[in-house]
This record gives sequence, structure tokens and C-alpha cells, in this order.
Amino acid sequence: MIKEDDIRKALGDIASDMVELESNPRTWLSWMVYFLARLEENSTITASDKEAFFEMLSALQDEIKNRMRTGGWN
Repeated sequence: MIKEDDIRKALGDIASDMVELESNPRTWLSWMVYFLARLEENSTITASDKEAFFEMLSALQDEIKNRMRTGGWN
């Protein structure tokens, strides 16, 4: 749980820094794409890793669709 808490804290800090540096959400798309590309680059060593990454992207797409439909994050 400590590792997950550390990751949440780091991501929260990054989100705060992004908003502080650029408050307009419309400009964040390129940074989100950059972040996902770095995750893919650093995590897809084997074919099964790449498949798992694309499964995560599909699940993320579902979460975003749900957010747009319900107005909240799960």
C-alpha cells in the first residue's frame, strides 16, 4: 500500500504542477499523450507487456466514457 500511496502522491504533485504552469485544460492533451507514450516506452518490454498496455488503454477509454456519461470518476 505504501508504494501505491507514493505513486498517488507523485501523480497528485504532477497534476498540481501542471495546473500551476498551465491552467487551461485544453492545452493538457499533448502532455497526456506524452505521458502515455513514456509509460508505453518504459513498460512494454515483451509482447505480453505491450498487450497489457493496450488493455489498460482500452480500460482507460472506458473510464473516460463513463466520466463523460456520469460526471464522476470511479
